[in-house]
Formats: sequence, C-alpha cells, structure tokens
Amino acid sequence: MTVPRVPGARLRHGRVSLALSFFVQGAVFALLVTRIPAIQERCGISDGLLPAFLAAVPVLAGVGSFVAEQVVKRVRAGRVLRCVQPVVCLALLAVGSVGSMAQAAVALGVFGLSVGALDASMNMLGVSLQRAYGRSIMLGFHAAYSLGGIAGASLAWAGAHWKLSLALLYGPVVAVLVPLALLVGRWFVDRDRRDPVAGGAGPAPAVAPVAMRVLLPLCLVMACAYIGDSTVSNWSAKYLQDVLGSSEQLATVPYNVYMVTTLLGRAVGDLGVRRFGAVAVVRTGTVVAAGGFAVVAAAPGAWAGMAGFTLLGFGLCVIVPQTFAAAGRYAGEQHGPGASDLAVARLNIFNYVGFLIGSPLVGALGDSWSYRGAMLVPMALVLVTLVYARSFGAPEARYGDRYERPRTADVG
Repeated sequence: MTVPRVPGARLRHGRVSLALSFFVQGAVFALLVTRIPAIQERCGISDGLLPAFLAAVPVLAGVGSFVAEQVVKRVRAGRVLRCVQPVVCLALLAVGSVGSMAQAAVALGVFGLSVGALDASMNMLGVSLQRAYGRSIMLGFHAAYSLGGIAGASLAWAGAHWKLSLALLYGPVVAVLVPLALLVGRWFVDRDRRDPVAGGAGPAPAVAPVAMRVLLPLCLVMACAYIGDSTVSNWSAKYLQDVLGSSEQLATVPYNVYMVTTLLGRAVGDLGVRRFGAVAVVRTGTVVAAGGFAVVAAAPGAWAGMAGFTLLGFGLCVIVPQTFAAAGRYAGEQHGPGASDLAVARLNIFNYVGFLIGSPLVGALGDSWSYRGAMLVPMALVLVTLVYARSFGAPEARYGDRYERPRTADVG
C-alpha cells in the first residue's frame, strides 16, 4: 500500500490511522491498570509503597506532556507520536517482565514519561484533523480509545482467568501492537504550520505563546472531568460492595458498564455536536454526569447504583474530547496552528492532575465522613463545567473557508 496523494484520501487515511493509534493506547493502558495487583505481587511492592508507584506514573506523564509541548515547537506532532507509541508498548512489556521493585520503578517511569508525550501528541493530531475536516470527529478518536480499553481489559481478564504470567500475557500483545503502531504512523497527517488550514509556501512563523490564564477555565474543566472518571475507576466496585451491599461478582460490573456507555456515547457524540453544537452537547453531558453521581449517592441498592454509573458513562464521555477541541480551536484561531499543539499539550497535564486528586479525595472523604457524601463532591466539581460551557463554542471560532461544510457545528 502506498501513501495516498489525493488530499481527501490523505485525510481519510490520517483519520483511520490516528483512530488505530488511540485504540492501541487504550488497550495498552487497560492492560497495565487492570493487572496492578499481579505487578505488585511479581515485583514485591508493598501495600505501603504501592500508592507512591501509582502516583508516580501520572506525575511523570505530566512531565512527558510538558516535554512534548517543548519538542513540538521544532518537531511535528506526528513524528513525536510515531516515536513514543512503540516505547509505551515496550515499556508495558518491561513492566510485566522485570522481577524486582527497582526494575519495576524504572519501567513504570519510562511508561509514565512516554505515555504523557503520547497522549499529548495524539490529541494534537486529533484537533488538527478535526479542523481540516471542518466537522466534529474528535469524539470518534476517543471512542476508539474506549474500545481499546475494553479490548485490553478483556485480554487482562482472560490472562487472569487462565493464570498466564504477565510476560506471557503482554508479550504476544506487544508483538502485535508495536508493528501496528509503526505501520499506521506512516499515514499520520500533520498540518503544515505555514498555513492555518491547508499548508502553503513560505517559512513557518514563530509560535506565539498562549497565556495560561486564557486556558485556565478549560484546564479546570479537564481536571474536574478526570476527578469524576477516576472516582468511577477506583471506587465503583468498593462502593457497590461495601455501601450498597452487592456481591463481589456484581461489584465488578459497574466499571465495565461505564466503559461500554463511554464507548457508545463517544461513538454517537460527533453526530450530536454536528447537529446541536458543542456547547449544547457539553452542557447535556455535564447534567447527565451530575445526575449519575446523584443517583449513585442516593441509591437504595446495587442495581440503582449501577444505573447511576451508567449515566456517568454517557455524561462524562463527551467532556474531555470537547475540551481538547476547544483549547486547540481557540489557540489556533488566536495564535496560529502551532499554538494549537502547545495548548493541547498544556491542557493534557490537567488530565493527570484530576487523576491524582480524584481517588485520594474520595477515599479521604469516605473514610472521614461517608462514601455516599463523598460522591457528591465529584458531582459538584463536574457541574463547574456549566460555568464555562460557552468556552466550547465561541462565536468567532470558525473553520477555514476551504474546508467549511454546510450546517456544521463549531467544535474547535
């Protein structure tokens, strides 16, 4: 297969290849986080040290995102993604193959640094492709990530069920994913910074910095969304079992349901943005997510609790992709396409800020107060998005005339 030369075909190939990249990352991350107990046992990590290991990964990911912001001032985001995605896959294999705590620390450190650069560069490409398309496609990329997460979690379940070693589980998966990542990287589409939309002649202009105070509302929205997401991923099973009295088997269901509803919501979310606009979709998602937390907090039993976690999946799934899109759109319109990449990388750091805050916050409130009451805190934080909903669709934000399509919504 040769690299497509027709512009329309090139964009389509770029979209498919980037979706596959999101899928690979979703699968790899799920394979790591769902097998943390096995990694702990294999490497002799004590219960006391485990929180430090887990916290180090998002901290280093934030560092990786910052490094990506500096690198893309000189190197295209697609090249960064092509380099770091195989590293992330190989770091996963290293985590499953090492046999000591020190080796695990090094492998997890490499994973954290590279995954931060990976997340940033993937979303940079997603934002620029969406602008080139002139319509919402960003949610579709994150749907591919959710699908990859489901696939990775399913493989992890199979590995645990068949009592496979981590190396035996991760080895064949990485042997498939690394060549796939290298292959799809050939068709990534980077926007030429010499032209805001389509590229052109002349030297690339210097990238103007985006003031952090301008991005702060979207950074706050991103952090709050991930506080909600980490609450579900870390506390849904414990909440259902300890607070709502479910069985151990039933307690594993809410997160799986959450992942499926996240996938479904993102799969159709782009259609909603095109029809109703980004602001309406984000507001609706925020209200649904807050309603989900309210249902969870007031649930009289396990099945009502699962209904609440289902609502959370449908609500939270739209916020993060649209936050990236809004930041990239604003920076690109105000400072040029190069600034869009820098804004996305900076915003991506608050993904990890929310992840770091969410789980300890709910745990501390649950232990000192009550877990029902603790669920109201992420509910209130998610509602902050309503205050800044207008940031997702400013009237001056328009796609370039060359790619403008009739009746399309502004999503950045």
